[in-house]
Amino acid sequence: MEIALHYEEKGAGNPLVLLHGNGEDGSYFKSQIEFFSESYRVIAVDTRGHGRSPRGDAPFTIAQFAEDLAGFMDGLGLRRAIILGFSDGANIAMRFALNCPERVRALVLNGGNLDPSGIKRSVQVPIELGYRLTKNFAKRSAEAKRHMELLGLMVNEPNIKPEELGAIRAPTLVLAGTRDMVKESHTRLIARSIPGAKLSIIEGDHFIAGKKPERFNVAVGEFLKEIEENC
Repeated sequence: MEIALHYEEKGAGNPLVLLHGNGEDGSYFKSQIEFFSESYRVIAVDTRGHGRSPRGDAPFTIAQFAEDLAGFMDGLGLRRAIILGFSDGANIAMRFALNCPERVRALVLNGGNLDPSGIKRSVQVPIELGYRLTKNFAKRSAEAKRHMELLGLMVNEPNIKPEELGAIRAPTLVLAGTRDMVKESHTRLIARSIPGAKLSIIEGDHFIAGKKPERFNVAVGEFLKEIEENC
């Protein structure tokens, strides 16, 4: 069943949809909302089961989140949009672009991964241990079940093959931090697999949009300006 996703909106112009990461909500992008709302209609969405969006009964998967995004855009009457995703949001954006290519004007993928092997083992091992632990208590505790589902997204998802990305035709910018939890080789694989994609590695960790907003916003802004000039 389709659910009503919570969102915050600011600005006017071409729509720019922001998709946050695992366990977060749209407020992660506060610096991007302020910056890009001067030129775009910025829409920061809370993913199903995150922030102020309900969990619903549908599967808690990247594929379902991409389906939710299509319904969300339908509800707002958005035929096409620029999609900017961070972490799991980038993974949702990739799946959405593969499912609904005609609805993506441009893609900005920050800190995404194609599968769990793209995450550094120093980060992934504690996630896997936490997932096993919360799985044992999930039937007895709603809070444990919630944590299990969030950790499960990072243990079992996403499942995108590099060759699938060859079907993406939207202008794409791939970004990551120099000390990202995503392996740099994996980030470069994503950029290399999307035809014509641009790559930007910014000094910082996984959370460059929040911690280095000036650098991040300039990189994204220059990319979007180039798209506008070529349209």
